[in-house]
Formats: sequence, C-alpha cells, structure tokens
Amino acid sequence: MRQIFLDTETTGLEHKLGHRIIEIAGVEMRNRRLTNRHFHSYLNPERDIDSGALSVHGISREFLLDKPRFADIAAEFLDFVRDAELVIHNAAFDVGFLNAELALLDMAPVNTVCHGVCDTLRMAKDLHPGKKNNLNALCDRYGVDNSHRTLHGALLDAEILAEVYLAMTRGQESLIMDLGDDKTNGIDAAGTFSPGRQRRAQQVRRASQEELAVHEQLLAAIEQASKGKCLWLRTGSTG
Repeated sequence: MRQIFLDTETTGLEHKLGHRIIEIAGVEMRNRRLTNRHFHSYLNPERDIDSGALSVHGISREFLLDKPRFADIAAEFLDFVRDAELVIHNAAFDVGFLNAELALLDMAPVNTVCHGVCDTLRMAKDLHPGKKNNLNALCDRYGVDNSHRTLHGALLDAEILAEVYLAMTRGQESLIMDLGDDKTNGIDAAGTFSPGRQRRAQQVRRASQEELAVHEQLLAAIEQASKGKCLWLRTGSTG
C-alpha cells in the first residue's frame, strides 16, 4: 500500500477568496514504512499573505518572489501522488486549495489522480471525541516528538503526521489476514503481508490444580447464590 502524507501552507484560510498555496510537501510510505522519498516546494502565490497566516508559518512574500509558481510544479506533484492514498490532517482544507490551484490550470481535481483521501482529523475525532485533536495535541497524546516544531512548515508537518498516523493505527499491525494458506501467510511486525512467513505455533497453557480448585469454589458459590441454576455445573464443563 502506497501512501503520501501531505501538507500545505497558504496565504490565508479561504481559497474561494483567492488565497493560494505557498508551500506543499508530501512524504511517501509503503506498507507502513517511510521510503525517504518526498516532494517539497515553496511557491510564489503572486499575491499578498494575510498577517494571520504569516504568524502561523512565518513565510514572507519576499522569500517567495523567486520561487516557482504552482503551474511550474503541478505535473511533477501529480506524478508523485498518482495512485497513492493521500493522508492529510483536516483534508478538506488542503484538498480544497489543491483543487482550486488545479482548476486555475484547467486540470482535473487531485482526487481523480490519487487513490482516495484519508482524513486523520476525522479519524482522531472518532478515536478521541470531545478532545483536542490538532497535530500538537496528537503528538502529546501519542508521544511523538514535535519539539522542533516552532512554526508550521509543510514538510515538517507531513513527517510528523506520518509518525502520528503510525501511532494512531498501531493496533492494525497485530491483525492476522486469512488469505488462503493458513500456515504459510502472515503479517510481520510492521503490518506488511509476507507470503511464505511461517506462523508461530500457538501455545496452550493449562490451568494448575490450584487454579482449578479456585474455579470449583467459584462455581459452588454461583450454584448456591442461584439456588441450583449454575449453568456451567449443568453442562459438566468444570473438568
């Protein structure tokens, strides 16, 4: 499974008001392992940056004057995300801006190129209803180091999001998938399906005589309290 963890920085909050993307970044993960491949670019928005946005990411218009425009990197970006699942925190925001930029170039929406979009904000809200679920809060909750995150930055935030996502979905690594041959197929510690991996034999631990005696005492107490209606004694399952 190929995933791209994506983040953008913008000139403001509303693409419908003409705000533009000024930084875009994505990091690639395959089968729950980062590949060290990434896409990153600052962009010249050809417009002013709102003071509120500037205070969040610290990227000035002067810094962006010699940077490429979205049109210059659009094809390379789409090739990078093609056929991958996009994983984005608050996906509606970033996808809205991406599609607005693509529409200016008469290009199809990004979701027609990628293989679906996963919104980690929605995932976090389902897992932790009523709690703060921004990226900093999730880092605190899952023990992800974000001490180097003083300002928002698309590449850094995409890398942090990948770590948070792995922590949020860690339980999936222990799921066993039955894909045919029960003895030869398996899932490794990273959640990667590996044909030919031998499953470890299950060990059966039987109760000791002391544990069986305690069990018998418990059943006797239930029998007395229920006035002779202890189901386990009726079925003879105490042995």
